[in-house]
Amino acid sequence: MFAYLHGILARKTTDSLIIDVNGIGYKVFVPGSAIPACPAVGDEIKVFTHFYVREDTQALYGFLTEEELKMFEQLLTVSGVGPKASLALVSNVHPSEFVLSVLTDDTDSFIKAPGIGKKTAQRIILELKDKLKKEHLDMSELKNNLSGIPSKNESKLSEAISALVMLGYSTQEASRAISAIYDDEKSIEQIVKEALKQMFH
Repeated sequence: MFAYLHGILARKTTDSLIIDVNGIGYKVFVPGSAIPACPAVGDEIKVFTHFYVREDTQALYGFLTEEELKMFEQLLTVSGVGPKASLALVSNVHPSEFVLSVLTDDTDSFIKAPGIGKKTAQRIILELKDKLKKEHLDMSELKNNLSGIPSKNESKLSEAISALVMLGYSTQEASRAISAIYDDEKSIEQIVKEALKQMFH
């Protein structure tokens, strides 16, 4: 319903912002990491938003980058993970670290977020990996996209593309961004981070 809000930052609290958009104040819950990164009260701000609706609640959640929003929305698809836990994870885990942790079964990076235990971390990894296999990654399409990128390490390439696909991009978008910056000498984390920058600029 709301893709983003662009207005004047009217107020900051410990977990939310009030953004004045043409005289209407929207309360937007944000990750803790966003508060210090926000501009000063009275300045312009743009946040990418998710409108969360349940029988007993309606709330707007906002993020300073689209990659954080996509990570939040992926986490909400995991059973038993609600907006509070998802915000905690976005606040403590960078989106590129998040997708790589899912792909490499690294529960430790998730456990550092408050309220996330080992069982929840394992469920996030299990469900998102399963979702990636079922919904997103057409291996024949991926191989076609890989063929245009010079590399001796096909598994590194496919893992980097899988990471971007997990953040909601198509294999074509992911391979295009990765091909622009790919180098066999770079780590997967470097490739993913640089590809994400490429997509947002």
